[in-house]
Amino acid sequence: MDLNNLEQQRVEKLERLRTAGMEPYPRRVQRTHTTQEARRAYEAAESTESTPPTITVAGRLVSIRVMGRVAFAHLEDESGKLQLFLRRNELGEDLYTLFKKAFDLGDFVEATGPLIRTRTGEISVQATSLRMLAKALTPLPIPKEYTDEAGNLTRYSAFSDTEERYRQRYADLAVNPEVRELFRTRSRTITALRAWLDTHGYLEVETPILQPIYGGAAARPFTTHHNQLKQDLYLRISFELYLKRLLVGMFERVYEIGRDFRNEGISYKHNPEFTQLEMYCAYTDLYGMMETVEQLLSSTAQAVLGTQHIPYQGHQLDLTPPWRRLSLRDVICEGAGIDYSDFPTADALRAEMRRCGYDAAEKATWGRLVDNLLSEVEPGLIQPTFIHDYPVEISPLAKQKADDPTHVERFEIFVGGMELGNAFTELNDPFEQERRFLQQGRASAAGDDEAQPMDEDYLRALKYGMPPNGGFGLGVDRLAMLFTDRHSIREVLLYPHLRAK
Repeated sequence: MDLNNLEQQRVEKLERLRTAGMEPYPRRVQRTHTTQEARRAYEAAESTESTPPTITVAGRLVSIRVMGRVAFAHLEDESGKLQLFLRRNELGEDLYTLFKKAFDLGDFVEATGPLIRTRTGEISVQATSLRMLAKALTPLPIPKEYTDEAGNLTRYSAFSDTEERYRQRYADLAVNPEVRELFRTRSRTITALRAWLDTHGYLEVETPILQPIYGGAAARPFTTHHNQLKQDLYLRISFELYLKRLLVGMFERVYEIGRDFRNEGISYKHNPEFTQLEMYCAYTDLYGMMETVEQLLSSTAQAVLGTQHIPYQGHQLDLTPPWRRLSLRDVICEGAGIDYSDFPTADALRAEMRRCGYDAAEKATWGRLVDNLLSEVEPGLIQPTFIHDYPVEISPLAKQKADDPTHVERFEIFVGGMELGNAFTELNDPFEQERRFLQQGRASAAGDDEAQPMDEDYLRALKYGMPPNGGFGLGVDRLAMLFTDRHSIREVLLYPHLRAK
């Protein structure tokens, strides 16, 4: 490995440890208490006026202050911080000197000793032994704190470069407790979603990630190849078509939480791989799914955050049902100033969009242009809003409206100025579904690289009969953005995709 000067100095300290007979990467750890458990143990002993226990704690050194024959250090584990009180008399001359000469900020250590409360009132471990668990060769970019004799606090080396935080998430997590809490919130969100669905009779299932035919969404796939089978495969862009096959097989409520992969642009709300929740319920429809989604998301907010009123980017969001419901046509008329029904061809709509100052790609289909208009008004949709009734051209898997066959029973949910999820009254007529697939084929030939391919096995499943049902797909990462008040999806992904350095 190439080592800089600081790293080389730490390697020399590592060798000093070995020379002194202390293995810098031992095989066993003897921890008896987390830092939080240690605090509770001392407080319990204090309340009963009994002798505090002797314990062993382990964690990363995040501060060191040497004052002659005594030293103070703070050890941090996942549960919190605890002070170590180190005296030459208790540790012995050799170990105390080794601590001063070979231990650094960022090292993982193990300390054993009785719990005490120092003169300043801080619960501490009065170390009688100290052992290295993992020598950190690269200094962490943590804010180092030093207090002089006058009590003045100085901080150095905070880790704040956003891109480096994403590239070195391990270091970001190590030095920023608020980032660790963010991902705990994300984890609790997924747990709460799963708990609500399980409680309401949904069965969690798993469907293929590698698929011979991709479908279920308007997106370009990633392609891979199976060497043994000599078969090209796609990373899934959606779970939809596989989940709906299960309704044919007599399951009535199913869901999956997992990764989808879409070969599309990267933005503050897009990542090539992302976490999706998809759920399907037999014997309901678009309107039943609206009520289900309201309950699912409001209940999840209550479980995770303790409230249904959450701050997001300067706004106060109210997730309390019922939510606002507007038609797509009305939203675009009001927000973009164009009634797309007055422009029934792609050329006519493209010309009107350009006249109004909007971008309109030359090869975009009429449906794609309508979708682009929705993107123009999306940032203004702050409070939870169901946008319903979409053109059939951009909704190949949804059932048509009875009173308007040019539109389908579909909604998207918008919160905080971004789309959060998508739902249909699912199409279960195999002949109509075949016509839609063929229509998508024509769109593909016309230049729509996100059109869905023909899926003959899905049509075969529909011919066995699929019950009427409603389905909903939720962007879990975007929900995590809302719950943690983060503007960028990269903040809520442990390992976001980045350009090569």
